[in-house]
Amino acid sequence: MSRKREPSVVFDDDNPEWTEEDFARARPASELPPEVLAHFPKTLARIRGLQKAATKRAVSIRLSAEVVDHFRAGGPGWQTRIDQALKDVIARKIG
Repeated sequence: MSRKREPSVVFDDDNPEWTEEDFARARPASELPPEVLAHFPKTLARIRGLQKAATKRAVSIRLSAEVVDHFRAGGPGWQTRIDQALKDVIARKIG
C-alpha cells in the first residue's frame, strides 16, 4: 500500500505570502511610472491595451488546424506572421 506524501510547506522570509492587506494595496503594472516600466520591457508589452503600434484590433477568427499548426510551428510571433501573410495577400490584389 502506497502512502501519499503531504507537500511540505516552505517559508521564505525574503518572499512572504501576501496578506489580504497586501492584495488591497496592490496596483496594476499599468499604473507604474513610465521610467520604472522602461526597466521591464516584457512587462510593458504584456500590459493590456498597449501595443508597439496602436493599429491592431483584437478579433476572434476561426482558422483551419493546418493554418494554425503551420504558423505556430515557427514559434513565438505566429499571430504576427498570420497578419503579415494576410497583408501580403491584400498587397498582391491591389498592386
